[in-house]
Amino acid sequence: MEPLLLVSLSSVLATSLIFLLFKHKLSSGPKLPPGSFGWPVLGETVEFLFGKPDKFVRDRMRKYSSTVFKTKILGEKVAVFCGPAGNKFIFSNEQKLVTEWRPHSMQKLMRSYEAKSPPPPPTNPNESKTKVLRQLGFLKPEALSRFMEQIDSTAQQHMKLHWEGQSKVLVFPLSKNYTLSLASKFFLGLDEHDRITRLANEFDDVSAGLHSIPWKIPGTIFYNASRGAAAIRKALLSVIREKKEVLASGAKSLDILSFRVAAADPATGRMMPEAEIADKMMGMLTAGYNTVASAITFLMKFVAERPDIYDKILAEQLEIKKSKKPGETLAWEDIQKMKYSWNVTSEVLRLTPPLQGTFREAMTDITYEGYTIPKGWKIYWTVSSTGKDPTYFPDPETFDPTRYEEGSPALPSYTYVPFGGGPRLCPGKEYARLVILTFLHNMVNRFRWELVDPKEKIIEDMMTTPSKGLPVRLFPHSA
Repeated sequence: MEPLLLVSLSSVLATSLIFLLFKHKLSSGPKLPPGSFGWPVLGETVEFLFGKPDKFVRDRMRKYSSTVFKTKILGEKVAVFCGPAGNKFIFSNEQKLVTEWRPHSMQKLMRSYEAKSPPPPPTNPNESKTKVLRQLGFLKPEALSRFMEQIDSTAQQHMKLHWEGQSKVLVFPLSKNYTLSLASKFFLGLDEHDRITRLANEFDDVSAGLHSIPWKIPGTIFYNASRGAAAIRKALLSVIREKKEVLASGAKSLDILSFRVAAADPATGRMMPEAEIADKMMGMLTAGYNTVASAITFLMKFVAERPDIYDKILAEQLEIKKSKKPGETLAWEDIQKMKYSWNVTSEVLRLTPPLQGTFREAMTDITYEGYTIPKGWKIYWTVSSTGKDPTYFPDPETFDPTRYEEGSPALPSYTYVPFGGGPRLCPGKEYARLVILTFLHNMVNRFRWELVDPKEKIIEDMMTTPSKGLPVRLFPHSA
């Protein structure tokens, strides 16, 4: 018995020693943020994608930390930064400590060439911002102001085709038709309304697949998104080749696609391949389509629920309409007068942000709040960690446009961030503002409306959407 007892004791001692050494190794490593990596392989991806992303974040803020916690989603170890301090840290350290990162599903769908490896830090701190401004100068106010007539004309044509003469419509599909028509004009220089809008279902599939598990298995979200991306890419390649012929003939075209086709990469001097142009344009169209349509849809919903707010918007928009000559389109100066309408829109964006958040990648080991975020970890920042916090927005579930009026208490910095911030402040913010307010102007000057189903279920995914498309009844103003 003694040899057996000796062997047993030796085994226990060996196991204990291994456990102590392993524990020591863990404790002597970097102090990671609190949290859980969840299940093997999948981590907490299912809870993140299908359990309401904003709820996912707020639940873990309460459980682990209100400033930063760790998780594993979309195949990556992720540190989720929360609150104004977290937003400030990320926005202030672009290309210093953090760089852009896109989920693998997004990289595969958009074939994001620059996302295959993180770019080196710029020698000039303003290099990244300068490059963006150089390439997206057409999104500056002075460029957008020249596009105002086309935006308003497109909105008027959209109203005549899809809203006037109707007693009931689905807001979300029609909003997407409107924003895709505008994006086709502004980004591609297309006047044919159905050339790209007929691919709306494909764009919807791509949008759904941007944050998904990249399993290309028939029936999965990513599989459908891949097929949608292929169809869009094919259509865009045809448009690109036509654009090249037009430009080669000496004709001038002031749109983003023309810029992409004609401009050489300042870093390499090479012309961009057609396939790469198609992927970049697909990314821009997707970004400028669904998110703006979502904002318009929920603007319609919240205004329908508050007749008092509708009346104030109508009064503001009627004053602008009265100042216009018959047939005269909106001008840049008119948009600047829509202060109350934009306050209402701002509250819509707070309660139902078109995008819940975005990712970054740690360029080096980062120390934050006493924790270490190792190099290569992904970082996620989210609109909802501040947008519904009663500390910054009293009674946060109440729709209250007065929060943004002059004379109201100033919102603390980095609390209202539906467009992001810092060098990566959404370059399309002003474009979105013009598109939304032009739509609202044309809508309230034609109709009142009411919700068909006030209790319609709202799907709170990476992008919030109404389950039935938001059906509304229309009541035209008397002539």
